[in-house]
Amino acid sequence: MSGPGGPDRPVTPGSPGAWDARPERGPADEPAAGAARGDGTGFAPTTTDQRTATDRRTGTGHQSGTGHRTTSGHKAPAVRRGAADPVKALMHRHRELCERAVDPLDIAAGLEAHGVTDRTAARFRHRDVFSLAEEMYARVPRDADVPPRPAPVPAARARADWVLLTLLPGALCAATVAAVHLTDGRTRLTAVAVGILAVALALRAALRRGPLGTADRTAPGASPAWTYWLVGYALLGDGLLSTALAGGPDGPPGGGADSPWPVTVAPVLALTLACAPAAWTARLFAVRARRRLAASRGLEEFAGTVRPLLLGVFALFLTALTALLALCGAVLDEPAVHPGTLALGALLFLARLLTAHRFAHAPAVLLAATVAAQAAALASVFAARLPGCAALAVPVDTLVALCGPGGVPALTCGAAALGLLVHATRKLTRASAHAPAEPPR
Repeated sequence: MSGPGGPDRPVTPGSPGAWDARPERGPADEPAAGAARGDGTGFAPTTTDQRTATDRRTGTGHQSGTGHRTTSGHKAPAVRRGAADPVKALMHRHRELCERAVDPLDIAAGLEAHGVTDRTAARFRHRDVFSLAEEMYARVPRDADVPPRPAPVPAARARADWVLLTLLPGALCAATVAAVHLTDGRTRLTAVAVGILAVALALRAALRRGPLGTADRTAPGASPAWTYWLVGYALLGDGLLSTALAGGPDGPPGGGADSPWPVTVAPVLALTLACAPAAWTARLFAVRARRRLAASRGLEEFAGTVRPLLLGVFALFLTALTALLALCGAVLDEPAVHPGTLALGALLFLARLLTAHRFAHAPAVLLAATVAAQAAALASVFAARLPGCAALAVPVDTLVALCGPGGVPALTCGAAALGLLVHATRKLTRASAHAPAEPPR
């Protein structure tokens, strides 16, 4: 760790034993002391006084530098008393991370995920985690026939496959809406059924590829069930709630304000069309964050530069969704202002962005909570028709009187989106969120 370049200069070890079976251990390398720190390093430095106290307790005084005398008078083998290498001990603790890394940034992201901070790196005589990762990467032994690490290349252009997949849900939804307006009777019902199935499959395909895709298909946030409910509520929920409060519904859902169960198509069409800007802004965030990770020299510096980027990308998506809502409302002759749809779009975008970066638990929980809240609001209105249960509908009735039927999705989706935004500013500003996914074992 020392040399003419200072303590932060990464150096390659002079001996070939960087991965020897047992690293040099002494009293300074006891894991119990490092575990007490809770910093994920498993190392705690020990002073010379502590080693002297250990020698006194064990009765092994240092004699003449050639060895120790046993009680039988024989000379014991010499014990090496060289200074412990804390970086080497850390490398052995994170051996798989060091061997798998193709770049010092991968090691820095992995150390941060294990709880190593810039303050922890200072105990290894480095100014930050990035400098510590550079030395660890330089000291990893490599075979002579292994080619050198390739120079960083610019980010690849957007692939045509996922770009077309993100446009497919909106195109199929627009075709379905056109078919509904041009047909009637059984033909209309067939068009609706086929259109819903086609849009659902297109959404599933769009969320499996590209910036919004995730390699873990079993992740809680990867399930589309909650998304289908929320989109279905945007289509049918407001009309059902308003007619239920008036004593209905008295018939099946249909288009137009005079229908016994009015359907709002503009929000759903805008949300499906918004799949494309959601994927494009997510890719913009991923590419810019990776570049800033390469240029940063500390975890706090990286978080400070990525947080405004995240908020800017989020605002850019909301702007695109607002424009699509206004366009769809004008074309379909429906109200252009949908606060509940904006809140729903923000919730779905943040949930998918977190899931794509391997933070799927919080999105799954909040999406499920939002679905439960909307279902409870509808159920309370119908349950209030039972004798003695009229008070159950008072909260929903009051909210609808103040904000209209769109107040329920605006409140439920808005609260969940705000919680996910706060969560995203904590999770997506970490270096480990932008590290390459680990290969399956």
